[in-house]
Amino acid sequence: MVILGAGPAGLVLGNLLLAGGVGCVVLERATRAQLGARQRAGFLAANTVRTLERHGLAEGLLRDGRTHTTCEFRTEDGRFRLDYSSLGRGEPHTVYPQHLLVGDLLTQYLNAGGQILFGAEAMAVQGAAGTRPVVTVRDGDGRPGRWHGRYVAGCDGRHGAARRSLPPGAVRRHRLDHGVSWLGLLAEAPPSLDAVGYAVHERGFAGHMARTPEVTRYYLQCERGSSAEDWPDDRIWDELALRMRADRYGPLRRGPVLDRAVVHLESDVLEPLRHGALFLAGDAASLISPSAAKGANLAVLEAELLALALIDDLRHGTPEGLEQYSARCLEHIWRAQEFSRWMVRLLHSDPGTDGSPPFHDRLRRSRLASLRTSRSCQDWFADHYVGV
Repeated sequence: MVILGAGPAGLVLGNLLLAGGVGCVVLERATRAQLGARQRAGFLAANTVRTLERHGLAEGLLRDGRTHTTCEFRTEDGRFRLDYSSLGRGEPHTVYPQHLLVGDLLTQYLNAGGQILFGAEAMAVQGAAGTRPVVTVRDGDGRPGRWHGRYVAGCDGRHGAARRSLPPGAVRRHRLDHGVSWLGLLAEAPPSLDAVGYAVHERGFAGHMARTPEVTRYYLQCERGSSAEDWPDDRIWDELALRMRADRYGPLRRGPVLDRAVVHLESDVLEPLRHGALFLAGDAASLISPSAAKGANLAVLEAELLALALIDDLRHGTPEGLEQYSARCLEHIWRAQEFSRWMVRLLHSDPGTDGSPPFHDRLRRSRLASLRTSRSCQDWFADHYVGV
C-alpha cells in the first residue's frame, strides 16, 4: 500500500493499516522539520477525538488539548454568545494545533515500524486502472524512483500527484468560489477571548481562534488582489481592534505576527473519490473553506473509513467497503460543504451580482438575528458546527 502525503489523513491511514496487519509506505515531499512546522487547523470535533481515541492515537490531544465550548458574535446589533456544548447534541471542540497532532501520529507510526520517506515528491500515479499501480517519485537531489503497491491512497492535497494523475473524465469536479478572501495570521499573543470570536463589521469580517495559551489565530477579510505584504503588524492590530469593537468589548492582547497569508475561500469536491486502485482522502478528495473548521475532521473520518475498507479487502477478501468508500465519504463531505457555505453567508455580505448589496446585508443580519433568538436555529447550528 502506497500513501501519498503525511498529513492527518495519510498518517491516520498509515497507523490504522499497520495495526490491521497491512504493510504500507508513506511518501512525503517535505522534510521532517518542514512537516512539523506546518501551522494549520486546530479545532477537532468530538467525533474526531473519539475516532482517534478508539484507535489509540489520542494520547497527546487528551493530555494537552483544551476543551472549547463557546463562540461569540460581535455585530452592528450588539454581541451574543452561544454555549454550543449545551445545545443540540451537546458536544464541544478540542483545541489541539494540527502540527502537534501530526507530530503525535508520526511518532506513533514510526514506533510501530512504519516506513516513511521524507523529501520524496510523488510525480505521478501510473496504471491506476489496473491491479498494480506505480508511483513515480523524485527525491530531494532530483533522483527518480518508483514504488509499487496493490492500492494507492492520495492524501497529498489539491495540488498533489494523486489529483494530477486522474485521467480526463475519470471524476467530476464541483467547484465554488465564495467570492471572499481572508488574511490568515498567527500571532504570538495570548487569546483575547475565552471563546471563538466572529466579528461582522462594515469593513469586513474578523475572526479570533485560540490555538495555545501563547499563540492565537486571527482572520481579517481583505480585498481580492491583496497580498500579505500589504499588512504590516500595526495595520493588522488596528484593523482587528476596529472590527472586533475593542473600544466597546475590551482591548486585544497584542504581539508579533508570526505568519500571514491571504486565503481565498473556495470549495471543491471530486466525485467519485476513487479511480481504479487510486483512492482520494483529505484535501485531495475535497477542499472546504476554513469558515467552518471541517478540513482536518473530514480527513480523519475518511482515513478511518478507507483503512477499515482496505483491511477488509486485503486481509479478508471482502471488497464491499472499498466499493462503498466514495459514497459514504461524500455524504459527509456535502453536509460539511453546505454548512461551510451557510457560515460564509452568515459572516459576510454576499458578494454576488444578483440583487443589491444592501439587500444581501439585510439577509445576513436576519440570519444572525435568528441565531441569536431562535433555539431551534441554535440547536441546528450546534449540531453542524461540531459535527462532521
